[in-house]
Amino acid sequence: MQANTVGELLQLPAYQGRAPFDGRTRLVQDEVRDNLIRKLRAKENLFPGVVGYDETVVPQLVNALLARQNFILLGLRGQAKSRILRAITNLLDETVPAINASDINDDPLNPISAHGQELLREYGDRLEIRWIPREERYVEKLATPDVTVADLIGDVDPIKAARLGTALGDVRAMHFGLLPRANRGIFAVNELADLAPKVQVALFNILQEGDVQIKGYPVRLELDVMLVFSANPEDYTARGKIVTPLKDRIGSEIRTHYPRTVDLGMDITAQEAYRDPSVVVPTFIAELIEEIAFQAREDNRVDKLSGVSQRLPISLMELASANAEVRALTGGDDPVVRVADIYAGLPAITGKMELEYEGELKGAENVAREVIRKAAGQVYARRFSSADTRDLEKWFADGNVFRFPQAGDARAAMSAARDVPGLADLAVDVAGDARDAVRVAAAEFILEGLYGRKKLSRAEESYAAPEPEMKQPGRGGRWN
Repeated sequence: MQANTVGELLQLPAYQGRAPFDGRTRLVQDEVRDNLIRKLRAKENLFPGVVGYDETVVPQLVNALLARQNFILLGLRGQAKSRILRAITNLLDETVPAINASDINDDPLNPISAHGQELLREYGDRLEIRWIPREERYVEKLATPDVTVADLIGDVDPIKAARLGTALGDVRAMHFGLLPRANRGIFAVNELADLAPKVQVALFNILQEGDVQIKGYPVRLELDVMLVFSANPEDYTARGKIVTPLKDRIGSEIRTHYPRTVDLGMDITAQEAYRDPSVVVPTFIAELIEEIAFQAREDNRVDKLSGVSQRLPISLMELASANAEVRALTGGDDPVVRVADIYAGLPAITGKMELEYEGELKGAENVAREVIRKAAGQVYARRFSSADTRDLEKWFADGNVFRFPQAGDARAAMSAARDVPGLADLAVDVAGDARDAVRVAAAEFILEGLYGRKKLSRAEESYAAPEPEMKQPGRGGRWN
């Protein structure tokens, strides 16, 4: 049973013994702390969907929350900063009561706004209340240079002042911004460093001292808000980007990071990427897709300060799966992702790499192709370097050329692969699957891996419909 008035609220067990204006209100930080303690004792998953931070970010975050601190997450793009901030709402109570007519979620028993206090005095036990779900207690703002104090804190409303018959400096004549409307909740600011200095000053002043000047009028609001931030480390630490008093008032500075291992990255990509359930992604292909992001982060032609987002392998997985689905729909194959599908997903790579000058000269697509080649060689060396490919390499060394079929059924492609000594048998071992389509994917991966190890060369006869041509290095052909 939920109460609809202050009188009914005081009958609930959690509110018995309280009275209007008694001042005993649990702050948001205390609420988060209490629920966090309960989840820790129950050994619950604190941040569902956040992978790879169990031993790094999460312990620091837990400490900050238990210490009732505001905090900032510092990290490059695509490191789940926004997801973590939004996940903190799970540590709020399921619902909390507020005065129904209040713009800033006033506590029915301890309102901070002049309007809320007047309503409580006038109506007492008959004052109507509403229950706010935890999802509505999270307010997020992307910081941009054009954000103003009025946007975040509020502004004087002359029409409201005239209607109420108050002076312009009266808090009742104020139109509240995002921060006051987040009262009794969580207020998140993404890319904090992009806020103008005067907005940063207003932000820490309203939080620390509870007052701010709006167009020369002093306004005091004792807000109950948990403030959390995110920022890029480069911007946050650069001189002039952050007002020192604001930086000093942020309790904890927590660094996020990209997945430390390929396996963790694969888990994230599998969780986030969309693909039709019918599409099969062999393990070696999933590992190759993830390794591409790791190689891109290490490539000197890619801007390290911008980073390579985890969205790269996620988007690449989606495009490669879609291309495999197209091949299945038009050619009758089982939808199995192959190396050729990864090359078809180049737009997912080129759009997520900020290149240095050398990379710009080379061209984004050429850099992406070389990153794929390196990644294929790395995965092949890590998983299958012990495979005996001497007969296969000798066959190519003798001047033979193999055009890997990209169209038609998988059985025909597998039959063609038997022209290369040892390729079909090795594909069976790598695939670990009886389906021809998976074995074809394995055969193509083996050739790509040897190409990545610089034991074969690779050319494409047509960009629109690529059919990779494998041969021994130095035997001619167009290099990628």
